[in-house]
Amino acid sequence: MAGYNEGDLVKVVKDGHEYTGVVMPSRTDKITLKLKNGYNVGLSLDGTSVELVEPAQALPKPERKKHPHKPGLPAISILSTGGTIASRVDYRTGAVSSQFTADDILDAIPELTDIANFNGKVLSMIFSEDMDTATWQNLARAAYEEIKNGADGIIVTHGTDTMSYTAAALSFMIQTPVPIVLVGAQRSSDRPSSDNAMNMICAAAVATSDIAEVSVVMHGETSDDVCSVHRGTKVRKLHTSMRTAFQSVNVSPIATVDYATRTITKITNYTKRGERELKLMDKMEGRCALIKFYPGMSPDIIDYYREKGYRGIVLEGTGLGHVSTKWLPVIKKAADSGMAFVMASQCINGRICDRVYSTGIDLLKAGVIEGEDMLPEVALVKLMWALGQSAEVETVKRMMKADYSGEIHWRSTL
Repeated sequence: MAGYNEGDLVKVVKDGHEYTGVVMPSRTDKITLKLKNGYNVGLSLDGTSVELVEPAQALPKPERKKHPHKPGLPAISILSTGGTIASRVDYRTGAVSSQFTADDILDAIPELTDIANFNGKVLSMIFSEDMDTATWQNLARAAYEEIKNGADGIIVTHGTDTMSYTAAALSFMIQTPVPIVLVGAQRSSDRPSSDNAMNMICAAAVATSDIAEVSVVMHGETSDDVCSVHRGTKVRKLHTSMRTAFQSVNVSPIATVDYATRTITKITNYTKRGERELKLMDKMEGRCALIKFYPGMSPDIIDYYREKGYRGIVLEGTGLGHVSTKWLPVIKKAADSGMAFVMASQCINGRICDRVYSTGIDLLKAGVIEGEDMLPEVALVKLMWALGQSAEVETVKRMMKADYSGEIHWRSTL
């Protein structure tokens, strides 16, 4: 860039308007500025004058504040994995940084220091779509060790796109006597509409509460008033970008958290602090797949997974839980070879019932397990976990039919 570099504070005049901000990284021929109000603006350089106000190296580096231990407050461990909630803009360089340690979070959200004493570990700094069974296991083991060493609660910062998968994995892998809360943000901290501070403060309130389950805490309304506490096996991201993207499916949320007062209002029953003993069950079988059926889809994909040595498949079928009748002999062949099959529905709400139509009855005869009202992604994670606990298909079938972490509700409600 002629006359300026990334991180410089510059004044740009374009079409009679002045813009002053920090030069951000740009992959185009335009100049991108981080304005004082937190928003970014991209400007064409044609007919534009750029004046250097202050070079990047002249701007002061932010000082790391010390956060002293406060007697009488609970001890909360923050396990960082990445995601938007752990992203911020370095105003010295204009670059986006995702190295959010516990101290970084406390610097950005000082209100947290009145809720608890925090310590943290950066387990990974990855996009949530890069999560896998090994990452889930590492996270579960870290949470287990923190609780074993006296943590009164756990907060997991996580990218939102696959947060429901991780919440389900932790729900099955850890039997916890304290709250384990997953939290994220739809909008990064440099944006005025960011939800990271509110979500994090509400997550801290839940982590210090008596809700001793794995939960997801995110915006509950379009305004900045309430966060919802969702059970880790009953939550799904239902919108790509809205702050209220996360919703409980087939059930109500566990509770709500008032942002202003941090008051938690119970909605449904939950496991309370200290009711269960700490237990780690972290074995997972990664050779499982989730297949979404569509009209005309060839059953050859079942043969592919069988030949590749996969141990289990969740079928995301239509309606009450159906696939084409052409799939029946292929499914039976794979099931007879020892592969476990679970049926979930493409419908967001409702439950599986393969006893209404003949196709469903034939699927049951072929060895398919009804997934009840489990979400497809939860059924997948549970199948990975169940196969990690036992190699016996009949044992896995019994486990898939049992309710371990609120993933199955035997009574359907509106």
